[in-house]
Amino acid sequence: MSSKGGGPALSRRSYRLASDMDKPKVAGFVNEKLLSDYLHHVFSSSKPSQPVAAFRKQLTFQDLGAHLERLLCEGEPAEDSRDLAVDGRLGPPTVVLDHTSGFEGLLLVDDDLLGVIGHSNFSSIRATTCVFKGKWIYEVLISSQGLMQIGWCTLNCRFNQEEGVGDTPDSYAYDGNRVRKWNVTTTNYGKSWAAGDIVSCLIDLDEGTISFCLNGQSLGTAFSNIKIGPGFAYFPAISLSFKESVAFNFGSRPLRYPVEGYMPLQNPPAADLLKAQRLLGYVKNVLSTRIDVQEGKLVEKECSSWQLQGEPTVLVTLAHIFNCFAPLMCKVYLVEDVLMNFLLGILEGGGSVDEHPLIQQLLDLFWLLMEDYEVNECLKQLMMSLLRAYRFSPIIPDLGFQIHYLRLTTAILRHEKSRKYLLSNVLFDVLRSVVFFYIKTPLRVKEAGLEELIPTTWWPSRFDKEGKDEREPREESAEERLRRRAYERGCQRLRKRIEVVEELQVQILKLMLNNKDKGTGEASRYIFLNKFRKFLQENASNRGNPTVLCPPEYMVCFLHRLIIAVRSYWDEGKRKTPGTISSEEAYVPPQLFYNGKVDYFDLQRLGGLLSHLKKTLKDDLASKANIIIDPAEIMATSMDDLDEDEESGAAQRPFGAAAMGGALARPSWLSSPTLGRANRFLSTAAVSLMTPRRPLAPPEKVKVRTLAVEQRTEEDIEGSHGNDGLLLGRPSEEPDQPIAEKSLLEILDGIVMMYNLSVHQQLGKMVVVSDDVHEYALALKDTDEKIARCPARRQDILEELQKSQKVFAEKLNHLSRRLAWINATIYSKEKMLDVYWLLRVCIRTIEHADRTGSLFAFTPEFYLNVAMNSYSALKNYFSPSNSMEELPGYEDTLTQLAAILAKHFADPRIVGTDIKDSLMQALASYVCYPQSLRAVERVSEEQRVAMMKNLLAPYEQRPWAQTNWILVRLWRGCGFGYRYTRLPHLLKTKPEDASLPSLQKPCPSLLLQKHMAELLRQDKEMAASFLNSVLNQLNWAFSEFIGMIQEIQQAAERPERNFVDTRQLKVCATCFDLSVSLLRVLEMTVTLVPEIFLDWSRPSAELLLRRLAQLLNQVLNRVTAERNLFDRVVNLRLPGLESVDHYPILVAVTGILVQLLVDCESQGVSRAAAVLLSDPCFQLHSIQHLLGEREPLCAAAPLPHADRKHFSLHTYTDYISAEEQQKVEQMLSFLTEESKQAAASAAQCSPLKGQQACLCVADPH
Repeated sequence: MSSKGGGPALSRRSYRLASDMDKPKVAGFVNEKLLSDYLHHVFSSSKPSQPVAAFRKQLTFQDLGAHLERLLCEGEPAEDSRDLAVDGRLGPPTVVLDHTSGFEGLLLVDDDLLGVIGHSNFSSIRATTCVFKGKWIYEVLISSQGLMQIGWCTLNCRFNQEEGVGDTPDSYAYDGNRVRKWNVTTTNYGKSWAAGDIVSCLIDLDEGTISFCLNGQSLGTAFSNIKIGPGFAYFPAISLSFKESVAFNFGSRPLRYPVEGYMPLQNPPAADLLKAQRLLGYVKNVLSTRIDVQEGKLVEKECSSWQLQGEPTVLVTLAHIFNCFAPLMCKVYLVEDVLMNFLLGILEGGGSVDEHPLIQQLLDLFWLLMEDYEVNECLKQLMMSLLRAYRFSPIIPDLGFQIHYLRLTTAILRHEKSRKYLLSNVLFDVLRSVVFFYIKTPLRVKEAGLEELIPTTWWPSRFDKEGKDEREPREESAEERLRRRAYERGCQRLRKRIEVVEELQVQILKLMLNNKDKGTGEASRYIFLNKFRKFLQENASNRGNPTVLCPPEYMVCFLHRLIIAVRSYWDEGKRKTPGTISSEEAYVPPQLFYNGKVDYFDLQRLGGLLSHLKKTLKDDLASKANIIIDPAEIMATSMDDLDEDEESGAAQRPFGAAAMGGALARPSWLSSPTLGRANRFLSTAAVSLMTPRRPLAPPEKVKVRTLAVEQRTEEDIEGSHGNDGLLLGRPSEEPDQPIAEKSLLEILDGIVMMYNLSVHQQLGKMVVVSDDVHEYALALKDTDEKIARCPARRQDILEELQKSQKVFAEKLNHLSRRLAWINATIYSKEKMLDVYWLLRVCIRTIEHADRTGSLFAFTPEFYLNVAMNSYSALKNYFSPSNSMEELPGYEDTLTQLAAILAKHFADPRIVGTDIKDSLMQALASYVCYPQSLRAVERVSEEQRVAMMKNLLAPYEQRPWAQTNWILVRLWRGCGFGYRYTRLPHLLKTKPEDASLPSLQKPCPSLLLQKHMAELLRQDKEMAASFLNSVLNQLNWAFSEFIGMIQEIQQAAERPERNFVDTRQLKVCATCFDLSVSLLRVLEMTVTLVPEIFLDWSRPSAELLLRRLAQLLNQVLNRVTAERNLFDRVVNLRLPGLESVDHYPILVAVTGILVQLLVDCESQGVSRAAAVLLSDPCFQLHSIQHLLGEREPLCAAAPLPHADRKHFSLHTYTDYISAEEQQKVEQMLSFLTEESKQAAASAAQCSPLKGQQACLCVADPH
């Protein structure tokens, strides 16, 4: 009935009935008297004195227009009075931010000139209107809780990048980030704010005071005696740091927290508001009145039961109302104040949304009686108001506000035509609609009502990463048990209330994912899918641009709700189509990665750039997936990539004018233009596919249409009539069976991408609250112990300790309640199962892609990243009460992930340096924990052997440090004195992070050691090259370490004050740690396969033994000599060099020597001793030093200090067993005897017979 996409100038259809001459007695089915009574009843006047029905003028549809106009003009202010300037205010009637002159620094301003984001160090901006008399108020909606100063300033205030509002004499500000007020000086004031709060800024220019409110609660008078009078007028103003954002409400919308006596800076539209309220009253009258034609009377009824049934009298009446009402519903103030409150009132009775069909009927009425452009604008403003109300509602115990707004959102989206319009044009293009799926975390526990909900607090014991208590199990006291149970009951109550909100959010997503609503065009799911893909593109392509990125806290909640909705539809499809797989077995088939149907926006593939893969794997695509790449396409893609840098650089230029000349307009959320080029697909029009339906006939080529994301239809996604849609190009390795609806596969792919973009990062960020609870719990326990030990005479100390005890207890009470909220919304058992499901999806996807051989290279890198990161999140971030061991199929999943890491860390199909490093680090972490190490041992023997072979590849020309670390972890617990978790000298210090893999208890793998021994024993060439590379790296690492400690010692000895570069100290400690780990790998090799060094029938065995002896002697001489450089640097105990000590390196060397000289067979021992003693650097006192013994010095040598402590293995009885000490003593005795025999032989062969030979060795320091 109306034209599409029209503007306000479009004519409105007239709904008048025929003239009285045509129908003198009847109007539709209603006689004139009944019609007149009905119209008078509906359009009752607001005047108190009404004529009696008998004397009332008869009213018909012909008179209704004039009658309605008269009613709407009743009480309306005079035309000339509207335009009068409000006393006490100067400026335009519409108040916005002054984006042309009133700012300092770079800012991004919204299109409506009410929202602003800081884009420089400290930017300032003021409004266009000032006040000089009276009482005024405006509101600021806090979108981020960072550094901002909000308040008032005069025209004379001059701000810069360091000084903002409140830093100059005539400016006043409140800072909720630092909880202070500012006017040149600063003092404590107010409460801390959080994202989602509303700050009200009040100024009383009659009394000269400024005050602030937070979420409607007064913070008290902040400033008094401010300058007032002639020449002083105050502007609303703000200063904010980089990336901080707010939105102002000067009165363009109804104030959320109005204060009596204070006026908003912008006048409300009083006349329009009065009209809208009256017209809505007339609509209510229609809804609550039924015309009984047979009885000839009007009957009152409930509004909720009204239905649009096509009664002519009712429709024409409503048409007259909407003729006036529809234009008003395009104004944001009226939509929020009148329409939204009316619709919310309909749902106030409770019950499910389905029980309130009136909203559906009203929306039908809107689409029937309003122009399309009016309905569109009305729905847009309504959803914007709902989203703003939801986001900035305070948290109360029952989450009533959030539930209320979500219920209305659900009711609106249940209307098919409205839903499709909002999906197509509003929810992802104009709004940050993911806010609807977010549940904000309260910063102030008391205001959120958590004290009433969780009256008893408790904090859990510390658990390790395997889910086991680190302390010895002890019996829980009765008091502790009662507190814990009361706390758990409170947490359960909280979870149930949060689940109500989450269920509503899932309902909204299910409506968006509906694929059966095809009555009014394309189904909602396909609209959502295209918008969702564009949403992902915005976040993947703008990772450095904070103005368009979706905040990660929203992403986390959106991901969980989307997983529930997708799995619900997936399993529903499984019930309807038994041949498909269930969501428990879900995966993304590999065709999506190379057939060009899904856009991955230049994200990195495992095999490198897509253009490169198209060139190198075009034959494999043709043979395995029936995909042919046109040579012209390859050329076009190559030329396209040449312009990549230039185009992406252009795309990163911000929109709008720079702040130097004009406001920098912030891009609309998720609607910025395409970066570089328009949604470039992985494979463009030159890609064709062959579907071999008849094996004997030539393959049939099917041209793939290249469409922008928003142009795709259901057929392009789901396919039809032999067209596989998203699954074109199925490789032979993939089973020929339906998986699920293809649209769900693409959404699943998007969910995995979402996790990679920011969800994992946010999961790691929120775990800090749990860490804070642990820290304060330790501090409280320590304080309690000190109070118990405090002597009674020291009351002063006792009072201070009791104060600390009270502070810690209060902080723990606050944090434990906040932790309960975070556990319920982020780390609950259900959320853990979602992440676990995502891990299994990635594992199955990688397994299926791996079977395609070379086509595995097309797989996006983020699948491997999410597999590794989701496992890390499950192990490190989720509550210890949600143990991984309780997850279904946990051990099998660990084994599958272990197989992926073992196979792909050295996969030649993977070329990206970052992803290869990530795989190596993940495997290194995997072998540090007993459960995951056992999973590695459970993979097939072929994969285990292949993994060990890759680990034993020569170290040159590849990142070898992580490889060496993996081998060390497989050995740790078996080596000489190598059963420690922390070094002996560090036991009294607190580790920065006890969860680090390097601080886990030793868990050696005898099975993998066995594979290593067999490989080195069988492949002599590989063994020689591997050991040569290890010896080369040891020589380099230890030499670098010695060179660095020389520089550190020289810097420390200078008389002037010097600071050693912390980076140099870190590199020095790293070289030392590498030296120790390389020595341990050599110890493992000597222990497992001694014949590599001692069986001289093997090539390079003697050479390897001599190289090993030379390096061992070098290390011993440098570390054990008296007053040497190593001693002096160790004694400095510099921060950053904590790991540098005698024990780790000397014990590693000792382990090698003991193995060679004690544990081997006699022939091998003789060879090892001969090579060791023949080395020119060998000194017996270096071996004696290990047990604290010293060889007598020459007379010329100075004596050591009497109090000097010497290193001795005997002092480490907790680390070195008696058997190991006995072996060292046996080795020393053997070497002493051998060296004497060698000296005697040398003396007999010397020409200076009978003369005493004295060997003087230079001090190596």
